[in-house]
Order: sequence, then structure tokens, then C-alpha cells
Amino acid sequence: MKPRITVVGSVNMDLVFRTPRMPAVGETLHGHEFCQIPGGKGANQAVAAARQGAQVSFIGAVGDDGFGSFSRDCLAAEGMELTHLARVAGVATGVAGILVDDSGSNSIVLAAGANATLTAAQVDAATAAIAGAQLLVCQLETPLATVTRAIEIARAQGVKVILNPAPAQDLTDALLAQVDYLILNETEASQLSGITVVDQDSAKAASEQILRRGTGTVLLTMGEHGALITESTGSQFIPAVKVDVVDTTAAGDTFVGAFAVGLANGLSVIDASREAQYTAALTVTKLGAQTSIPQRQQVLDFMAVRKAA
Repeated sequence: MKPRITVVGSVNMDLVFRTPRMPAVGETLHGHEFCQIPGGKGANQAVAAARQGAQVSFIGAVGDDGFGSFSRDCLAAEGMELTHLARVAGVATGVAGILVDDSGSNSIVLAAGANATLTAAQVDAATAAIAGAQLLVCQLETPLATVTRAIEIARAQGVKVILNPAPAQDLTDALLAQVDYLILNETEASQLSGITVVDQDSAKAASEQILRRGTGTVLLTMGEHGALITESTGSQFIPAVKVDVVDTTAAGDTFVGAFAVGLANGLSVIDASREAQYTAALTVTKLGAQTSIPQRQQVLDFMAVRKAA
């Protein structure tokens, strides 16, 4: 039986520019190429979970434009349950303008569009989809009040909660105390802990500070520097999987989705994190968000080759 995961989150169309480097203020820079790729943190995490073998229910909103139709078709092609993906009249689908330089680093500008219209009432209407899941996955590209309501429903129904607090913003202790697994990067950890994360020591200090705010488990992803898993019993560092980086877009989202599936399949936090690291590593070897997220068999083959080396 497939693991059941419900995602509340954003849907964006990614407008991706490949550039030799990031432009300076006021500079016009010739790019290498342009691509239009379905994305959005919520949709990316849902796609990652679906491709790793989960049955995914998605709760979100798109506009009544071409980007919205295309995005919905892409999610449907992954086999997701989309009863609660609203199509909002007179509103544009969310858009992300993404610059990716030759090193694989990216800079992103978001226009939330329909994502900003997702309400707590819509989440209430999807209570059955949350209650029927093993895990609820949320991010912060939809209104915080909506995310908070989804988490409240999950807790009331005994469903474990994964929160990716991105883009970074201040969160209350009351909300963090309802999160079983907080998956965040250095920027987000620095904001939530008040400790600037620059290395493993500061990552550990920041994670421990966030634990004191009530979160069950903190997973701090640090890109090519690995990930730190911190629970009440202690911390464990997981080295990054080394690959040739093409584009880091959606690497963090892929980690979240793959981790959720690993947990739902009964893996420990550490083993689920390791599998998520391999899955995210494959993602950065290709351009784009959902176009770069690997299928389960690709991950299994990749792990087998690396472990045999």
C-alpha cells in the first residue's frame, strides 16, 4: 500500500533564466537560455513525494490562466488527488522569476498570485484529506493563517506535521510546538533561533535553540555541507552526497518530499534523511524544479552505485 501524504502549499510557474553570473543593480546581462517550468514549493514537495511512491493529496490554488491549467495538468499527471486545488477567477497563478548562474546558485523573486488567496475555510473543507494522511506537509508560500489552520487540523486528527518554514519569517512558539519535523536551511534557522548559522557548531546551537521553542525534531539542511538532524536525544550530522551541480532549484523541496515518504514507509529519522539526501543530490544535477526531481527507481539505482563505490 502506498504511503498517504497531504500537502498544503503553493503552485508557481517558474520562469528560469540561465546566466553566466548574477547581474549587478542596473546591469543588463546576456543570458544563456530561458525555460518555463512548473514549480512552487508546495507543488515541488508534492511531486517529490509522488515520485518516491506516495499517494499525494494536494490543497492549494491556481489562477484562471494558462499557467494555472498547465500546472494543474502537471500535478494530475503525477497521479495526485486534486479535489482541493482551487481555480481562482480573475487572479493570476503564482510566478517565480529565477536566475541560475554557471555555478548552479540561484536567486528567486516571487509573485504569489493565487497562492495568497488560499484560506483557512478551504483547508477546513479539506479536513478529510488531512485526516486520512499519515503526514501533513506545509511551507510558507501560502498565508500563515491558512498553514496554521492546516496544522491545527492535523494535530487534532493525530496526523504528524512536517513544516518547511520557507520563505523565512518569524513564527510563534505556539505554532512551532505543533510541528513534529521542522525542515529548514541556514537562513531560516538563523531567523528562528537568533543564532547566525555559518558552520556545524552554530548549526547545532541554532537547532537546539529551536528545539527549546517546542519543535519535535529539527532537520537543518546545508546544501553541499550536508544536514544536521537534532532531536531531544542529541544531534547527528549527515554528509552531503557529492555530485556535479547544475541547478540547486528544488533541492530543498525534494529533500522534504523524499523525507516524508521515508518516514511514512517506516524509516527512522536518520535513514529517511539519508535517502532524502540522495534524492536531493540527483535533483541538483538537472535544470529546473519539477523537471529535475527524480523517480524512485533512479534514486535506488543511484544509492546502489554510490554505496558500492
